[in-house]
Amino acid sequence: MLMAAAQGGDRTAYAALLKTCIPLISAVARRTGASMDCVDDVVQETLITLHGARHTYDPARSFVAWLSTLAQRRAVDVLRRQGRSHTREVHAPIAYENYASPEQSPEQRLEEQARRRLLHDAVASLSAAQKEAVRHLAIDEQSLNQAAAATSRSKGALKVNLHRALAALRTRLTGDGP
Repeated sequence: MLMAAAQGGDRTAYAALLKTCIPLISAVARRTGASMDCVDDVVQETLITLHGARHTYDPARSFVAWLSTLAQRRAVDVLRRQGRSHTREVHAPIAYENYASPEQSPEQRLEEQARRRLLHDAVASLSAAQKEAVRHLAIDEQSLNQAAAATSRSKGALKVNLHRALAALRTRLTGDGP
C-alpha cells in the first residue's frame, strides 16, 4: 500500500516505506550470511536499488517478496565484494613496525650526496661534445631530433658521443672497462 502510494508521488508514504523496509532488509542480509558490520552496507545498497527500481514494482504482486529479492541480491553483491577484498587485504597494524621509514637517515643522505658529487665530477671530466650529448639526451631526455636541432650536430654524432660518454662514465665510476 505504501509502495503504491509512493509510486503515485506521495513523499510521506515513500519516507514511511523506507523506514519500514530497514528491519526486513537487515533480516534478509543476516539470513544470507552477511556479517554484522556488512548489514548496514546491504541496507544502504538495497535502499538505493529500491529507489532506482521503484518504477518496476507491480502493485498486484507481493512487495515483501520483491524487496526480499532485492535485499538478497545486494547482500550477495556485498559478500562478493567483501570476499575479494579479504583475499587481497590483510589487517596487520603491527606490520608497519617491520618496514623502515621512507625518510632517509643522516648516513643515507651523506651517501647520496657523495654519489651525486662523484657523478658530477665524472660528468665534468668528459669532453665538451660528450657532456653536451649527456645533457641533452640523458639529463634533459630530449629526442635525437630535438638534441640535433639544439646543438646543430648530426644525430649520428650525438649517438657516438653519448655512447663514448657512457663508456667513460662506466669506467670511471665502476672501474670496469668496455
